Amino acid sequence: MADDRQLVRAHLGGDRGAFSTLMERHQRRVYNIAYRMLGRPEDAADATQDVFLTCLRKLSGYRGDSAFTTWLHRVTVNVCHDALRRRSREQPARDEDGPEPSSRDLADAAVAAVDVQRALCLVPEEFRAPLVLHDLQDLPYDEIAGILGAPVGTVKSRIHRGRVALAKALRGEPHPPPGPSNVQETM
Repeated sequence: MADDRQLVRAHLGGDRGAFSTLMERHQRRVYNIAYRMLGRPEDAADATQDVFLTCLRKLSGYRGDSAFTTWLHRVTVNVCHDALRRRSREQPARDEDGPEPSSRDLADAAVAAVDVQRALCLVPEEFRAPLVLHDLQDLPYDEIAGILGAPVGTVKSRIHRGRVALAKALRGEPHPPPGPSNVQETM
């Protein structure tokens, strides 16, 4: 089985099946990141398509300096950021409650999962991406730093702040948007 870099080279050399193999190999992970970033299955599906269309158009720009997955995750995060910006300009859609599951345990688990996903969507965008990549996708700090184009220390800080914001959102506490006015100075 060819590795990702070999598949990229094969695609660029004219092998049409190579890109399909790359898509099949990474589609689930891209969808999961998009779902965690965007919070709605239909948005995640749209973003996943956008990611692979972007990859198809820009694959010749992949230099191979980092792992293909690092490049792909960067594309995924950028597509999700774009989707979130577009969404912020639109009227937010209201979620409708579905039918209750028959089993109490399943209902409790489903409610908890929905609560976490809703809370995750309340985490400021700049903290959500590193939090999703680290805590949900198990990526190491240095790979996240490469994806986000930020120093490892910044990634660690954003993950920490994301966890704090997620905890506050789960408790129903408001989380102020990031910005200079919300930074507390220490003397």
